[in-house]
Amino acid sequence: MTNALTVSGLTKTYQDFVLDQVSFSVPSGSIVGLIGENGAGKSTTINAALGLIQKEAGQVSVLGRDGLDGDTKEEIGVVFDGSNYPEILSPKKLNGVMKNIYRSWDETAYFRLLKQFSLPPEKRIKQFSKGMKMKLAISVALSHHSKLLILDEATSGLDPVIRDDILDMLLDFVQEEDHSILVSSHITSDLEKIADYIVFIHEGKVVFSKPKDELVEQYGIIKCGAAQFDVLDKTDIIVYRKMDYEWQVLVSDREKMQKKYPKAMVVPATIDEIMLLYVKGEK
Repeated sequence: MTNALTVSGLTKTYQDFVLDQVSFSVPSGSIVGLIGENGAGKSTTINAALGLIQKEAGQVSVLGRDGLDGDTKEEIGVVFDGSNYPEILSPKKLNGVMKNIYRSWDETAYFRLLKQFSLPPEKRIKQFSKGMKMKLAISVALSHHSKLLILDEATSGLDPVIRDDILDMLLDFVQEEDHSILVSSHITSDLEKIADYIVFIHEGKVVFSKPKDELVEQYGIIKCGAAQFDVLDKTDIIVYRKMDYEWQVLVSDREKMQKKYPKAMVVPATIDEIMLLYVKGEK
């Protein structure tokens, strides 16, 4: 399987934060969710991968090419949280700007998406709601024949209906095998719906990069008292957390653990719970 994006050993140092040897890939035809708490390094990773900030070390390969030349940039659609375009423009005037930026700009596709999203072409962007601005940004990203979409917190602050519309669009986009998506989000329920793989960054390091189905279908949490916790085989424990009335123990194979510890309660783990245990738990 080829990769639409490969990040290897990406490193960037700030005064109070280090992005430390971050490595992961986005297989062609897949959606990869980048998760982590605020300040974990998600946006820094994306900005460094796109060449928007200077990296100190590491390699980035995009669509089979090293570095970001003009042809590669044509094939990447990028959507950031917040306003992506000059607010004084209307979507119609923005079309004229984009025609001069992208050789592959598809005016017909753009106006079709505006109509699909019920975005008024003559209205100034500054009069748009946050959801409308995000739909506009995604319309632009999809209108120059992108093969790789990179979205940084693109669904944050949007109501559930608009988020669902956008998730459906992303799923439609990857129906073509040479289309791929990297989407960072702290709304892990969104990623549970659409992602094929999950990359978890914590304090500037990649904690894991795994197929989403493995996390959702196989991982589990043992909930038990102190006596039960003491007899657990420590090699079965990924991380654990002591709560007020119970211990919570993250395990990678809940069916196996249920057979091994028949008296323990082993429940499925959401991506949110997995992340929380890694961040707040102990090894």
